[in-house]
Amino acid sequence: MPASHRIPRALRWLLLPLAAWLILVALQIDATGKVHHPGPADAAIVLGAAVNDAAPSPVFRERIRHGLTLYRTGRVRKLILTGGYGEGAPHAESQVARAIAIRAGVPAQAILIETRSRTTQQNMAEAKRLMDRHRLSTALIVSDPLHMKRALRMARDTGITAYGAPTPTTRYRSWKSKTGFLLREVYFYNHYLVTGD
Repeated sequence: MPASHRIPRALRWLLLPLAAWLILVALQIDATGKVHHPGPADAAIVLGAAVNDAAPSPVFRERIRHGLTLYRTGRVRKLILTGGYGEGAPHAESQVARAIAIRAGVPAQAILIETRSRTTQQNMAEAKRLMDRHRLSTALIVSDPLHMKRALRMARDTGITAYGAPTPTTRYRSWKSKTGFLLREVYFYNHYLVTGD
């Protein structure tokens, strides 16, 4: 058989395991986002997202809302609000979330924030620093369902005893938006496994 025919066949045998792996990761991402840990835990780590001046983006608003629910129902005793300053932003994401939480009746002493992180991995590192300082041992991670697998992996790699508390509401409702989010998460999860970033 000519080499020109053997190469595509060999390539197909290489691509099959890769495709199977990517499908498996996609299924795991979807499944992880459907698991809601009942708690209790010491804290809820609310992962930052974009803000517009002093207003949270729709994604961040839902994360904050879920964090407040976890606190009000006694599933956590502290809120750890993460997220630093976006490009040119006058307020850190965590500062915006803190103001919302206080207006909602959460005592200031029950809220911990950091203002340096810009990525999920940095969110976790800063949250771990706050947990160590305040002697908190366990956390519920609050983020979008399809973000949960990567967030939990990063939390546990950082040394946090973490469980998933995905938002019950999300702006990613349509098939198109969910598919786009899922494909991005498949890429970023594998990128993290390979590079650690």
